[in-house]
Amino acid sequence: MPGKMKFHSPLIRGTLLQRYKRFLADIELEDGQVVTAHCANPGSMLGLKDPGLEAWVAPATNPNRKLSWDLELLRVNGHLVGINTNNPNKLAAEAIEAGQIAELTGYPSLRREVKYGKNSRVDILLEADGQPPCYVEIKNVHLKRDPAMPGLAEFPDSVTARGTKHLGELADMVAAGCRAVMFYLVQRVDCDRFALAGDIDPAYKAAFLAARAAGVEAICYTCDITTEKITVAGPLPILE
Repeated sequence: MPGKMKFHSPLIRGTLLQRYKRFLADIELEDGQVVTAHCANPGSMLGLKDPGLEAWVAPATNPNRKLSWDLELLRVNGHLVGINTNNPNKLAAEAIEAGQIAELTGYPSLRREVKYGKNSRVDILLEADGQPPCYVEIKNVHLKRDPAMPGLAEFPDSVTARGTKHLGELADMVAAGCRAVMFYLVQRVDCDRFALAGDIDPAYKAAFLAARAAGVEAICYTCDITTEKITVAGPLPILE
């Protein structure tokens, strides 16, 4: 179903023991086996790496890969959170093609990973006859700082020079006569609004505000998450 990503095989429940070296996580499965899973997340995972969290892993699709498991979900305060940053691009693309993203309808052509800017690739390029092309960058969001800011999803969870660069490149596309959209996808179900975490990365927030002033659009959508699938849900308001 468009806008819905089913996991390729049933997820296995376990307990997070540690997340380390950015892309590794040790998980104790319910049968007592301890496995090392690939953690496809370059951020700090602030609030999502405490030992003892319920974790859900998937067996790797490539049997020859060094790590046999992928960490997909964590349960925090009773809510599932998607931590795999490879998922949002696919979810967003399918939702756009299905007409589920109101701000991005009317484009019959969708291409992914198209070269643009300075040695960059835009996540999605939307095109239609008689319209300027639309460049869409997608960012995975899973930061929520409780109890200080209940219900608030934030990005980024660590300094992201790459993200700051992307905002500048989107502004350049607007200056060249194109449309540019920053798309934040929240992979958790317990948020009702979104904001930039300026205290974590002041440069990124400044770049965001400058890009917005230059004509870059910003949208945010949340997801519904179960241990079987992740589905793009409705929009969230962006606080600036």
